[in-house]
Parts: sequence; C-alpha cells; structure tokens
Amino acid sequence: MAAVLIGAVACQKTYYYGPRPNNSLNNGGNVSNADAANMVANSLSVSTNGVVNIVGDVTLDAASLIRTHAGCGTTQADTISRQSPAGSSTTYTYNSKYNYTVNCGSNNKPDSLLSSLIYSGSNSTSSMSSSNLGNSIFKVAGLDAAATSFVVNGEYKSSGSFASKTDTASHGNNNIDIVITSLTITKASRSITSGTGTISVTGDTPKSGSFSYTGTLVFNGNNVATLTLNGKTYKINLYTGIWTSV
Repeated sequence: MAAVLIGAVACQKTYYYGPRPNNSLNNGGNVSNADAANMVANSLSVSTNGVVNIVGDVTLDAASLIRTHAGCGTTQADTISRQSPAGSSTTYTYNSKYNYTVNCGSNNKPDSLLSSLIYSGSNSTSSMSSSNLGNSIFKVAGLDAAATSFVVNGEYKSSGSFASKTDTASHGNNNIDIVITSLTITKASRSITSGTGTISVTGDTPKSGSFSYTGTLVFNGNNVATLTLNGKTYKINLYTGIWTSV
C-alpha cells in the first residue's frame, strides 16, 4: 500500500510484524531503546488502533460534518468499538468515545473541528502485549470545501502496562505522549502526506526502576514515519506497525 488509507481504518485488515532489532542501548530498567521504539510504533499504527486510526476517525467525522453543512458551534458524539477478527495473529480490542465541536472563522463559516477522545483497551503483537487507557485532543483544520487537505494538530496520551514477548525481564508500566504538528491528510486520497511530532516514553519496571526516552517523528508519506529516539533512528510502517532500525 503506497499510503495510509485513512478511510479504511475500520475495515478488515491483516497485519504483519517484523523481527525485533538487537539494540543494546538501555536508558533505565530493562527497557531498551528498541523496546521504546516498539511502544511508539504500537501507539501509531493502524494495526494496534494507534494515532493513525484516531486521525482517521476524526477526519471522517469532519468530512461528514462538511457534507451535512453543520453550523458554527455544532456538537456531536461518536462511540466506536473495535476488535480483531477471529484467528488473527495480532489481537486487539478498544472502546473509544469522541466528542466534536465545529469552530468558525472570522467569516462565520466552519473552518475547523475540535475533537476530544477517551479510550481504553489492549493489544497483543508477536513482540509485545499491552493494556492501556488514554485520551487525545486534536484540532482539524480544512473544513472549508475549497481546502484540498485536512491539517491536524494536537496531542495523544496513553498509560498502562506492557510485557515484552522477547525479553521476559522487560515488563512494567509505561506512559506515552505524542504531540502532532501539521499532520496533513489529502481529502481526495485520504493519505497522510506530511507532518511532524515529538515523543516521550516513560515508565518503570519492577526490578530495575524507571526509564525515559524522548524523540522526534517525521511523517514521510508513502505510509512511513521516521522516528528518532534518544539518538537512534527507526522507520515505521504506519499501517502494519513493522519497524526497522536505520
């Protein structure tokens, strides 16, 4: 797939996860730089109901509000439950509750959508399992019919527990914070073309204490994002969650 098809986030999907790179950099506890990158990938990808799914939901509802000519101050609530198909190698279940408000510009015409979300759930991939809850606030610009793209700014937060399947010592609690800036989604193809972000991954493990990683994110288009985390660089497939060390 050449791009993240935002409109297909709720459809049936098959996911594949690549091998976990051997990365010895450890910034506290038993959680390596590679483990932290894995957590970020899971928080982003369609396959684990990450930020890409959330942005997909938000922009789909924005498009719906445009079609119905929603006026200034219009509010709307949306509840979405997702679960992996029976027999999937990657399993997940999530419940999400959205609230939206239509904002208008100086011309008293709708120009942006404010979205707030609370969610809870769990997922399990070939390399890591996690249970988490969190929230997000995103502002979607581009409600004007003349705009060719949506532009999303905001923040996603997650907190919960994790357990590595490749290193039994790597388990505990984690907190993930992703701040998104100018994430651009074309209306015609519903694909992510550009954007940036900042990343924070913190937590603790029972035996070795706390860990902390920070980094940056660049959305490259073509279904790929580049993550730089504590000086290490990774390529993440935003649809499958596959990531590789660069």
